[in-house]
Amino acid sequence: MKPRIQPYISPENFHWLKAMAKRPGLSESTIIDGAVTAYRAGESDNKREAAINRRLDRLSRQFGRIERDNLVLAETLATFVHYFLTVTPPVPANQVEAARAKGDMRFDLFVRQVAEALRSGQRILQNAVEDVTEEAASLEREPEHFGEVRADA
Repeated sequence: MKPRIQPYISPENFHWLKAMAKRPGLSESTIIDGAVTAYRAGESDNKREAAINRRLDRLSRQFGRIERDNLVLAETLATFVHYFLTVTPPVPANQVEAARAKGDMRFDLFVRQVAEALRSGQRILQNAVEDVTEEAASLEREPEHFGEVRADA
């Protein structure tokens, strides 16, 4: 047996409820029960939507970090290539093979160092970027140390 309640509703809703209950297969109780069920479903939808929004916010922050890291990598590579092309003199023709062999050895060492850094979890670039970021933040917090004019000078 279903429990009986006697709620109060506005006159507009009362007239709407009476008109709807005249349809075949509908009663006031069925309409009210359906309305309460829909209301409860809306609350669970709000909870689900809030959870989705939290997840989207977290993904947005992660994407922002990835985007920043990618920018750092691109700028690092561009700076290195510019520097390399600026300071590296052309190799004389009689030393090309020796230079190529030396370059292969250096590249193998480089790859081993990168692999070791990845295995150990120590990220040279990440640590350097964090150091620079912390330094910049400290400079922003303490700008009074720069550009000071001493009265006794």
